[in-house]
Amino acid sequence: MLADLTQLVSEVDGAWAAAIGGLDGLLVEGYTPTTTDLNLLVAEHAGMLRSANGVYTQTLGGGLTRELYIRGENLSVFLRPINADFFLLLALDGRSNLGQSRLYSREAARRLGELL
Repeated sequence: MLADLTQLVSEVDGAWAAAIGGLDGLLVEGYTPTTTDLNLLVAEHAGMLRSANGVYTQTLGGGLTRELYIRGENLSVFLRPINADFFLLLALDGRSNLGQSRLYSREAARRLGELL
């Protein structure tokens, strides 16, 4: 799994971290060449993904969330569910390529889903 995360960070322009998180907020595996606390990143974004799932399925009738992109002034994160219990997190900088994020994370999530 670590190899998939490392490859994802190297393939996506502007990516600086990738992680597998549980919807319970726990980090399963992660890769970053920085000193960023991936446990904190996963825990905070798991809550956002759970909230988005609740709103889309129960309130709006839009089904489960398939992607979630959050862009802040200093941090952007792309989330893709792997299965009902786990998600893929990709942290991005200001020069990131969202198209690459979507394309490469879809393939990585498929591969990781076979392992989880």
